[in-house]
Amino acid sequence: MPSDPVLREHVLNLLTARQAHCTFDDAVAQMPAARRGERPEALPYSVWELVEHIRRAQHDILVYCQTADYEMPDWPADYWPDAQVPADDAAWTDALAQVEEERDALCDLVRDDTVDLYDTVPSHDEHTYLREMLLVADHNAYHVGQIVTVRRQLGLWPPSADHN
Repeated sequence: MPSDPVLREHVLNLLTARQAHCTFDDAVAQMPAARRGERPEALPYSVWELVEHIRRAQHDILVYCQTADYEMPDWPADYWPDAQVPADDAAWTDALAQVEEERDALCDLVRDDTVDLYDTVPSHDEHTYLREMLLVADHNAYHVGQIVTVRRQLGLWPPSADHN
């Protein structure tokens, strides 16, 4: 099937652009270090737990798209952190950087005209690259919404310099 640049652009926008909702980068902007692991009373997760879950799930899907002998990690244990608080500032910074780097790698797959988005990924005979990209966009958007909800409950939304 020939490359569809319009479809590719739409998928890239789903993965990266501020459209119907804020981006991952918007959601984590100016998150105070001391509150990254705080859980609001009515919610079972912190911003850190959601960030780390997004990182792990997105990483897994990237590996799934690149590896013929892919093995799924244990669900749900390997997809969620054990701690509700990042170990230190470096863990937070590294997680944010990995989300960005691996989102960029997924976008590189979308931009690659040699990759037919309708082809199946190497490790599965039914799941297409397009399905996996839409899955990442959907999954990330869902959890970005949860990050915003946690921040609202903590009185940290919208982000501002006053929250640092």
